[in-house]
Amino acid sequence: MSKYVEMTHDEVLAACKKYMNEEHVAFVEKAYAFAKDAHEGQFRESGQPYIIHPTQVAGTLASLGLDPDTVAAGYLHDTVEDTPVTNEDIKKEFGKDVAFIVEGVTKLKKIKYKSKTHEEYLADNHRKMLIAMAKDLRVIMVKLADRLHNMHTLDHLRPDKQRRIADETLDIYAPLADRLGIGTIKWELEDMSLHYLNPQQYYRIVNLMQSKRSERERYISSAISTLKANLDDLGIKYEIFGRPKHIYSIYKKMVNKHKEFSEIYDLLAVRVIVKTVRDCYAVLGAVHTKWTPMPGRFKDYIAVPKANGYQSLHTTIIGPGGKPLEIQIRTEKMHQIAEYGVAAHWAYKEGVQTAVAETPSSKKIDMFREILELQDETKDSHEFMNSVKTDIFSDRVYVFTPKGDVYELPKGSVPLDFGYMIHSEVGAHSVGAKVNDKIVPLDYQLKNGDVVEMLTQSSATPSRDWIKLVKTSSARNKIKRFFKSEDREKNIEKGIELVEQELQTRGLSSKTYMDKSHVNTVIEHFNYHNEEELFAAAGFGEISPASIVNRLTQDLRKREENERKRQLEAEIMNAGQQKINPVSEKHESSNGVMYIKHNNGVMIQGVSDLMLRLAKCCNPVPGDEIVGYVTKGRGVTVHRADCRNINGVAKSQGRLIEVAWENIGENNTAENFNADIEIYGFSRSKFLSDVINALNSKTKNIINISGKTDNNNMAHIYATVSVRDTAHLEEIMGRLRDIANVYEVKRSVN
Repeated sequence: MSKYVEMTHDEVLAACKKYMNEEHVAFVEKAYAFAKDAHEGQFRESGQPYIIHPTQVAGTLASLGLDPDTVAAGYLHDTVEDTPVTNEDIKKEFGKDVAFIVEGVTKLKKIKYKSKTHEEYLADNHRKMLIAMAKDLRVIMVKLADRLHNMHTLDHLRPDKQRRIADETLDIYAPLADRLGIGTIKWELEDMSLHYLNPQQYYRIVNLMQSKRSERERYISSAISTLKANLDDLGIKYEIFGRPKHIYSIYKKMVNKHKEFSEIYDLLAVRVIVKTVRDCYAVLGAVHTKWTPMPGRFKDYIAVPKANGYQSLHTTIIGPGGKPLEIQIRTEKMHQIAEYGVAAHWAYKEGVQTAVAETPSSKKIDMFREILELQDETKDSHEFMNSVKTDIFSDRVYVFTPKGDVYELPKGSVPLDFGYMIHSEVGAHSVGAKVNDKIVPLDYQLKNGDVVEMLTQSSATPSRDWIKLVKTSSARNKIKRFFKSEDREKNIEKGIELVEQELQTRGLSSKTYMDKSHVNTVIEHFNYHNEEELFAAAGFGEISPASIVNRLTQDLRKREENERKRQLEAEIMNAGQQKINPVSEKHESSNGVMYIKHNNGVMIQGVSDLMLRLAKCCNPVPGDEIVGYVTKGRGVTVHRADCRNINGVAKSQGRLIEVAWENIGENNTAENFNADIEIYGFSRSKFLSDVINALNSKTKNIINISGKTDNNNMAHIYATVSVRDTAHLEEIMGRLRDIANVYEVKRSVN
């Protein structure tokens, strides 16, 4: 990962002055002063003043050449969320457009989501983001710039948080940048995400690229010299340079196409920038005259641009020495669009600001119309996000109507997807399709350039098999909606029957639990309008009978849970007869719960004279979140809350008990707890010695240390050390991270 250089406010202003007039530069300057004052006294996780973050966001937006309102919003995007500033204050000082952008970014985190799980929370979050984006594209431009800087400062967060954010970035933000054609941001987000999600592969590829770097540079230089000699004869203006290959794209090809590093042809690449489209094809002719093109390795993205507006000619030839070499040819305007995407279309002149959403040339904005349609068709956040990822972020195919109109669909789409895209009625009454004047089955996968004609009959209706046949969620939802409406009465009857069967299976009476008060509780919980809608959904399969019965019987299950707790308490008291750990004193926690302290620093709620031990599978230390597991006849074992051994069976059996650490004073120097650490890095001379010296400088006792090196010279070292608490452990791990060639240090999780 290349070293990130932060911009100063003066550098942001310098970027603005390149394309803004004095009035607009002053407007941006005012936004900086306002944000600096609002964030005064606030600091990032890195310890830096908070204003550094909005400065980087504004700097990215200015580098993309965006309008003054957007750059100002970059400075102000966190003020409403993190300071006493209100959106009305922003509106009053900077106008309604800036206030709308700031509000669009702010509400992604400020909305109180009803979702129960973290995954649902993220889905809801992204849903709000995409809807806000569809209304004003500038909201997502600020959000992408915000995510870019956050990824650059991810080192200051916990490893689990790093992986979660990187995964979210790779899943949502990088594809979004790609869809908008912003290559500069897309590649950075992808490379940084890989660095945190799979550091071993990331550094392996970096190592392989570095190992033959000088050889590759000589080869590229030789190819450029030869190509220049041929292009000079054409009498055209051109720029030519080597193109760096991005780490994530190499990783993807190695994984998806099962290729070795040495088999990736476009690792070596040359880019030629010319003035006109005619010059592009002239250069292509010169390249193919000089070198032999590889079959199947030519792509004309000028004639058929990518979904994000990307245009270029790509060809792979057998270059000097018989080695494959990729050459990309494009105009200056195409290069701008490839690097900056939507931002390259932003119509900005002195005194005139026009969002790209208003620019007729930007067909890619159709994506946002699709997002709004999906919002109308799906209620569930998971379904919505899956639809967005499937319909919008996937590879695309372009097909034509017989009249020559072009339609864009996800790769793998079938004629029915095309029919429903034209109109719901066309899809619903389809009986077949012609592709390139030949009748094809409805499961035919459309290809680029296909001419598609739908065959319809007014009496025809959808088939249930179509639900599994179509690729797009939009078509699938329309088919489902037809059957929900068509079979409503049958679905209601079937739903009631299924719920009653589920109750009988559990040995419960339907008369007791299917009364109005119980059913109304379920209707309210699942946000249905009435019981007919609820049971129709159950009959159709939209909601499971088990989910409905769980909600109907929630009071019964609470009583059963309380009974299990009483039984568990009795078992705990029986286990307490085996007196191992003498009790020293009672402690009352901040929430009023009475704990009894045991001699190993752990306190158990209300139970004394109980055999208690720390689990060796996860080695908890003071400061860890912990939980007690009641064993049969062996007292309580204390585990870390994230220990896999207690996250499944133990919870389902109700054998967990609340425990807590004793408050250990700052003057405590006893290293009484063992912690397991894993260190990853590139093996080199004295690497293990440096690790041992680092450990010795921070702890009095190294219990165990071992390691291994793989075929790629990657070292993996395991160490068990004595520590006082988690703060001491983090101090040790911080020292290890400072060692040269170490790329990851983490605590072992069983």
